[in-house]
Amino acid sequence: MSKMMSALLSLLLLLGPAVPQETHAGSYRLSFLYTGVSRPTDSLPSFQATAYLNDQIFFHYDSESRKAIPLDPWSQMEGIEDWEKESELQQARESIFMETLQDIMDYHKDREGSHTFQGRFGCELRNNKSSGAFWKYAYDGQNFIEFNKEIPAWVPQDPAALITKQKWEAEDVYVQRAKAYLEEECPAMLRRYLQYGKTFLDQQDSPSMSITSHRTPGEDTIKCWAIDFYPRDIDLHWNQGGNTVETEVRGDILPSGNGTYLSWVSLALSPWRPRSTLFCHIMHSTLDQPLVGQ
Repeated sequence: MSKMMSALLSLLLLLGPAVPQETHAGSYRLSFLYTGVSRPTDSLPSFQATAYLNDQIFFHYDSESRKAIPLDPWSQMEGIEDWEKESELQQARESIFMETLQDIMDYHKDREGSHTFQGRFGCELRNNKSSGAFWKYAYDGQNFIEFNKEIPAWVPQDPAALITKQKWEAEDVYVQRAKAYLEEECPAMLRRYLQYGKTFLDQQDSPSMSITSHRTPGEDTIKCWAIDFYPRDIDLHWNQGGNTVETEVRGDILPSGNGTYLSWVSLALSPWRPRSTLFCHIMHSTLDQPLVGQ
């Protein structure tokens, strides 16, 4: 499944980051990322759905397994969800989702090439009160349609989305169900999940620092690692003479595989930038003072 996730995260769309961003202190988010492709590959099935609790993957479903599979630590929690029923729900959503992708391709009269349809929806709680919800879709990297729960209605952002809007609003009950899901059902599910896993979402893990070096012909590179930290938000940089070095290369913030994250920043050395004058600074919400090392 790791290959599938890597391929999914590589899709560059306008829905925002594939991995949900850091929530504010005291807030919790349940969100879903759906992706359908017209030309699946060995590493990217035709449909997959990933559920997140804050920035932690809760469960994953795809068209090959056709099962909602919880990931650790959620898989260890008995009773958190009926996974057989959840699998049936995702199967039904897959059918609707892929039918919509075909409708869009028919509208554009384009059965050639590879096309991607992606949706993100979910809700957020702050101090146990609903503080936001969202539901939107993109096609081939462009905003397609979004649900406005205040109207309530589906708002097209692409000519082809007018057909989708007509199908989804053919019966008013479907609009009301979408509104009820965002305002009632999603927050209720999130509250229930928090009864089981709030401790994991509230974890605080301070980063550790490791500095490595690599030599190639004509250039030496040093790399500063921040390892095993949570929450996800972090700042790390090389400092020289009290100033941040602007020529550094930053790595992505990546899952460590144990519920924490890692990241790095590298710097090419030169005769006018000796290593003895360089210091790595790491700042994180769990630290009273920055970690500094060289």
